[in-house]
Amino acid sequence: MGDILVLAEHRCNELREVSFEMLTAASKVAPQLGGEIVTVLIGSGVGSFAEKLAGYSDKVLFVDDPLFANYNSEAYQKVMSELIKQYSPELVMVAHTTQGVDMAPALAVELNMPFVPDIVGLGAADGKLVPVRLYYQGKVNADFIFKGQAPYLVTVRESSFLADEPSKKGAVEKIESPLKEDIQYRKFVEYIEAIAGDVDITQADVLVAVGRGIKEEKNMALINELASSINAVVAGSRAATDAGWLPHDRQVGTSGKTVKPKVYIAIGISGAFQHLAGMKSAKTIIAINKDPNAPIFSVADYAIVDDLFKVVPKLTEKLKELRK
Repeated sequence: MGDILVLAEHRCNELREVSFEMLTAASKVAPQLGGEIVTVLIGSGVGSFAEKLAGYSDKVLFVDDPLFANYNSEAYQKVMSELIKQYSPELVMVAHTTQGVDMAPALAVELNMPFVPDIVGLGAADGKLVPVRLYYQGKVNADFIFKGQAPYLVTVRESSFLADEPSKKGAVEKIESPLKEDIQYRKFVEYIEAIAGDVDITQADVLVAVGRGIKEEKNMALINELASSINAVVAGSRAATDAGWLPHDRQVGTSGKTVKPKVYIAIGISGAFQHLAGMKSAKTIIAINKDPNAPIFSVADYAIVDDLFKVVPKLTEKLKELRK
């Protein structure tokens, strides 16, 4: 059986979206492997999370033990190692986060598993898994074929897959922890949240993003008026934040933030691959650029090829009329 074992991630009493993204990716290849999707959940007081994950899984195995009240890489590795030995899956998926990057390499070494980190795609060909990584700052997509025997291990970059709606009703099983006493090598101290700006662009439903095309800071007034007309949040490319037109916590892209709003309006952004990587998962993308060959149009649902200084004022005026 080509089962896929997915380690769900949670933090500060919340399941992280990457858990559902990994499960969605697993669901696309599981039929070709002829196996099931088995989700592993480790923590303390996580029973309610297990029920949510069942909507994406054929089976949810969860360890609920006070010893796992806080993340500990050695403790998680112990649980995962035992489950991998027991279930012999084809593939193990872990999030490419601080937690996953901390634990996954050690797990791969312990069990001698072929390991591809930081994948952004996952397919299957002739019954074989094909993970995809980015190289040369995102300019090249590289397909991999595993050598050696399964199980295989991957870590999955956040926001690389769109999470589907739940469609399964998997069985939920509480399992006994293989950990009988606390691991003493490392101790959790506390989570320290990064200092947030005035707005968290990752939580916005509608984003209006600007790039070098607005030319100078005084033209931000056009953008702010448009955003205000639709209750949107203003974000920008690296060029816009480096120029000082926006604070750096408003930057979208690989060196900024990854966003998935319902609507993303890109104005004067050519679409460097670093920027596209940070916004291509938006539900609806509208791009305004006078260059018909701008890369941003490759991911846009709606394209306006014209001078933004002509388009934006008219668009703002029309939107204001519609909202009256």
